[in-house]
Amino acid sequence: MIGLQVETAVSSEQAKVEDPVKARVTRDVRVHDQVAIPAGARAEGSVTLVDKGGKLKDQARLGIRFHTIVLADGTRVPINTETIYRDGESPARDSAAKIGGGAVGGAVLGAILGGKKGALIGSTVGAGAGGTAVAMSEPSTATLQAGSTVTVRMSAPATVTVEK
Repeated sequence: MIGLQVETAVSSEQAKVEDPVKARVTRDVRVHDQVAIPAGARAEGSVTLVDKGGKLKDQARLGIRFHTIVLADGTRVPINTETIYRDGESPARDSAAKIGGGAVGGAVLGAILGGKKGALIGSTVGAGAGGTAVAMSEPSTATLQAGSTVTVRMSAPATVTVEK
């Protein structure tokens, strides 16, 4: 396990697969009471998945994996970590609220202006207006902010030479 603080902000709105991501190791990684990776070392990774999501149902999703640790003396240590995923908010909840709220509002207004028949027409028109609001809205965004802390799990052993 490696604790990292992300230095590169990444967003599903603008990121592309293979975009670089940089971070710093936040705490020493120890093996048998020896520091294998010191706090402050740089971690280099890349974006592995960008899914912008949709307006009605699909969440935005972002995947990032780290592949290199750069020690203070410039030594580059290849690593292989599991992918970290960040998901945007589900647009389904907001979509339902906008459409349902439009239908209720239209029904109330229709009932006031035209009775029972007006309520039926108003709810249909209101739901349509809510659907239009959903179609005009932006899909959610998955983000990993600069300064965020994450913990990544090594998915394969790495060889690091330590001084005794």
